[in-house]
Amino acid sequence: MGDAAGAALMDRLYRRQRHFYDLTRKHYLLGRDRLIEGLAPPSDSRVLEIGCGTARNLVAAARAWPEAQFFGIDISAEMLDTARRVVGRAGLAARIELARGDATSFDPAWLFGVPSFSRIFFSYSLSMIPEWRAALAQALLWLPAGGELHIVDFGGQERLPSWFRAGLRQWLARFHVSPRDELAAELAALAGRAGTLHRLERPHGGYAQYAVFHRGCTG
Repeated sequence: MGDAAGAALMDRLYRRQRHFYDLTRKHYLLGRDRLIEGLAPPSDSRVLEIGCGTARNLVAAARAWPEAQFFGIDISAEMLDTARRVVGRAGLAARIELARGDATSFDPAWLFGVPSFSRIFFSYSLSMIPEWRAALAQALLWLPAGGELHIVDFGGQERLPSWFRAGLRQWLARFHVSPRDELAAELAALAGRAGTLHRLERPHGGYAQYAVFHRGCTG
């Protein structure tokens, strides 16, 4: 799927959903607040969310970590319209910058005029990015040595009843969501080349997966 086709699909999907997205997703996007609590960005550092949606996470993170500057990209112009309204209502426009960008090809210097980020996170967005491996690789490009990549998303549901797993996946597919069952293997492969997989957990019976990747040398 090309950039334009992907953007058009997301705009169609969220043109109406964006107005009630946060009210419904809070019941099943488990682990988002834990990810925010674990970011712990250094003072005066920059934090990026890839696939920021309505900016719910960015607002919560900016409040939790008041000494950091936050950035968000999303491919959907519809979602970004809502995100800008949410950020403005929260009084955080000076600390949260938003831009339309593709997770697999964005350049922070072009979008925001900054070179890199000390923290980058994906919150239930990898499962909606068709080229999710390319998105992970792109994120690592903009993490300096010592930076961290944080991820929370749907897991394999391996310790849940098979009927629940099948039903959940059928329902998620209606929204173009595909749990990334190969995420652990992909992060392990990246760790062999670019850093350390500091944490990988599958809480709630495997419903979710949570990972923290430490960037090593930039070579």
